[in-house]
Amino acid sequence: MSQVQGVATPERRDETLENPWPALWALVAGFFMLMVDTSILTVATPALLTDLGADVNAAIWVTSAYLLAYAVPLLITGRLGDRYGPKRIYLLGLVVFTASSLWCGLSNDVGTLVAARAVQGVGAAMMTPQTMAVITRIFPSARRGQAMALWGATAGAATLIGPILGGFLVGAWGWEWIFFINVPVGVVAFVAAVRLVPDLATHPHRFDWVGVALFGTGMFCVVFGIQESQQYDWGRIWGYVTVWRLIIGGIGLLALFIYWQSRNRTEPLLPLALFRDRNFTISNIAITMVAFSFMTMGFPLMLYAQAVRGWSPLQAGLLMAPLALGSIVLARTVGNLTDRQHPRVLTVFGFGSAAVAVSALALVIDANTSIWLAVAAMTLLGIGSAFLWGPLSATANRNLPMHQAGAGAGIYNTTRQIGSTLGAAVAAVVIDWRLHAYGLTASGGGEAGLRAAQPIDPSLAADYSAALAQTLWVIPITLTIGLVACLFLELPRHLARRE
Repeated sequence: MSQVQGVATPERRDETLENPWPALWALVAGFFMLMVDTSILTVATPALLTDLGADVNAAIWVTSAYLLAYAVPLLITGRLGDRYGPKRIYLLGLVVFTASSLWCGLSNDVGTLVAARAVQGVGAAMMTPQTMAVITRIFPSARRGQAMALWGATAGAATLIGPILGGFLVGAWGWEWIFFINVPVGVVAFVAAVRLVPDLATHPHRFDWVGVALFGTGMFCVVFGIQESQQYDWGRIWGYVTVWRLIIGGIGLLALFIYWQSRNRTEPLLPLALFRDRNFTISNIAITMVAFSFMTMGFPLMLYAQAVRGWSPLQAGLLMAPLALGSIVLARTVGNLTDRQHPRVLTVFGFGSAAVAVSALALVIDANTSIWLAVAAMTLLGIGSAFLWGPLSATANRNLPMHQAGAGAGIYNTTRQIGSTLGAAVAAVVIDWRLHAYGLTASGGGEAGLRAAQPIDPSLAADYSAALAQTLWVIPITLTIGLVACLFLELPRHLARRE
């Protein structure tokens, strides 16, 4: 028996399959649905504003509620997969996600939709760690890069299909159908998983409920404080609670969570011993920056396309096509490189390309930007993203012991979702800040134009474009942080053994 944080754990077992690809494809079907559900909603934002009478901040909460409910349980749902079997937890999460998708589509007000999206996020949290844990356990280390590249290409394909499909569904039948479409897909994914995903060995685990409470409460306080800051003018929310006290209190709870994890001698929710692997630590930092950047980018780009340029939801969705095509076309090549090359080379190239692409977008976007300039920038961004999602996933999990596969996948996906959650919150704050800086309030015609889901007054187009373009400058900063972190990646063990 080996020891991790003072807890007896079973020795590493070889559970690799001779042909693991059918199981992977079955899991990818469900993961694809999760990723489409994230990207499809950005196109529907103006329609939500119209039909539900919401403002921009309320519409972004539809995404933030999902991301929060997705991020908070991930640490424990990864452990649930280790304890009860990843297949069983994956199937349960798929049922929750599919049923709550139907509830989302039937919602007739913002409050109900936010609640349904939160439940949907819990289902997604149950599914996602299991996909990575199964990949880690059924693929040998030297071939795991190819599998993770497919996992990353799935995100890229969803980025392409989500906005295009969303644009078609919203234009043809209404925003409700971006959720109804999940029902048949969920049924197919369930049948595929039952038939093709193997039952893997389980490992006993205890659950750190104190850690869950500290992490969940701290995350909610930070995200709520950031996202609602402009609404309360960075001042009092209620009673003695101010925006700054809420954010600082949330950070304090998260710090207390880390301290508790270091002192928990039974079995912590966050096994800090995993962070002794430098590549695991750096990959978690890097994927947080990636997720933050891509979530921050979606809202301003879709609002620019539909409100400033007057494009239909389908046309706006096509703006994202070059981004996804780069990821899809390069998936196999990047997968092979991931198994043979130093991850530092691949990820630094990916971050650098993505930072240049988003900087170019921020510089060229205005009311009359040539579509080909935007397409060129999005194509470069797609190339960069292909060198990030798969390589980072493979690098993070390549050295993990089998009995910690679920915990490692839970941590990795938690940091990814924290990035997405903070990205959505920051997008709301920065968009609102820049709109007000240009006088584009509801009374001034800016938010009112969005709420009507109609092109804004042409006299406001220049200022509106400038406000949204300035929002994009947050992204190159975070991508640069990711690039610097990846400079410290080390050669994976399977490559070091060859030398």
